[in-house]
Amino acid sequence: MQKKDLGLGILVLVVGAVVSVINPRFLSPINLANTANLIGLFGLFSVAQAFVIVTAGIELSVGSVIALLGVVFVDLIVTRDMPWPAAIAVVLLLGCVIGLVHGWLITRLKLQPFVVTLCGLLIYRGIARFYTADGTAGFSFDDSFPTLEWLVSGRSGGVPHSFMAFSVVTVIAWFVLHRTVLGRHLFAVGKNPEAARFSGIATDRVTVLAYVICALLTAMSAIFFAMYTRSIQPSSHGNFYELYGIAAAVLGGFSLRGGEGSIVGVVLGVVLLQVLQNLVNLLGIPSSLNFAVMGSVILIGVIADTQVASFRNLRRQSKAVAGLDNPADSGGA
Repeated sequence: MQKKDLGLGILVLVVGAVVSVINPRFLSPINLANTANLIGLFGLFSVAQAFVIVTAGIELSVGSVIALLGVVFVDLIVTRDMPWPAAIAVVLLLGCVIGLVHGWLITRLKLQPFVVTLCGLLIYRGIARFYTADGTAGFSFDDSFPTLEWLVSGRSGGVPHSFMAFSVVTVIAWFVLHRTVLGRHLFAVGKNPEAARFSGIATDRVTVLAYVICALLTAMSAIFFAMYTRSIQPSSHGNFYELYGIAAAVLGGFSLRGGEGSIVGVVLGVVLLQVLQNLVNLLGIPSSLNFAVMGSVILIGVIADTQVASFRNLRRQSKAVAGLDNPADSGGA
């Protein structure tokens, strides 16, 4: 575990202890199960965001993609009577297509990730609203999908299946990012794309894969949210979720400059944000302050990341100067 992860883990434990002292209901089985469910729901697209941020990119259309694909999923199984396994496959495929389009625009047309995904945020939200004629997509009282509902929204041994899915995705993401060639290439592209290209890495392909993975996990998240809310208002469903994902990734040590971070850190970031949100709810603080809390977390994370980077650069410069002043220490005499 990296030092950042250890420090963040200690912070999560401290905040959790403070919350439990302030309001003992925090440790009640019902509250813990609900918190675990939300960690699973929000964790899926937070891990997705991490794969893009590590390449020095950004994905601002996460919330709009969740709204659009959620609407499509509900429409396919409710209105068009498509078997839910086929509907899941269609939604996941659409997610991959969205990721491919984003990656192609960024690598082939050399557009900035910020511009591409910001346009996606507006386009997908608009399509979702047009798709439903600005109405609400959801399940009626007589719509029943017991197997699907149990798989996505059910619980086993009191543990929400969304949390289980998040745990499985986290393990796979950790292995891909930290133990495979693709993971090393993702870090290399984020750290220095030119050096990565000269070393033989297909940087464009790696970047496209990052956006495809991100969109695929976001599509999975859209399915879970659709079954969790059971009603989707395209104008508001998924609003600001991309900021949540960015906050969790930044808290987890992923630098917005790319080339740094760990999946364990993202998990801890998601847990910390949910504990803070739980604290807001238990204390009766207006929910409108959630955005203020999230914005503050992102700001603090970016400031900390900048200061740590400056400190590291200062240490490198000091060592370089010390090496020049003492050539005998480096074997020069």
